[in-house]
Amino acid sequence: MVLCRRFEIYDETHAESQSDHDTFESAITELKRMAQIPWDQEPNQAPCTSWKTCGRRYEIIEYDITTTPERPLRRVPALEISAQGVVWDAELGRA
Repeated sequence: MVLCRRFEIYDETHAESQSDHDTFESAITELKRMAQIPWDQEPNQAPCTSWKTCGRRYEIIEYDITTTPERPLRRVPALEISAQGVVWDAELGRA
């Protein structure tokens, strides 16, 4: 059985969805683009009042879209962006 899936880029720290993608690879491509944007500019500037000392912790959530409600299948830590820099999760092998 083939599952229909969607992949969401999600900021785990601020419980904020960033974008949806049809494939895992498309989500990685978008994260690579986002990694080139400075930490203090949208979409990487954290939404909290302490944004200068905060950052974003992005993960990719894979959903089975054939269920109601959609069922999360896995969460993959992906990328952290802050004033300290950009850090890819080791599991992604630097994407």
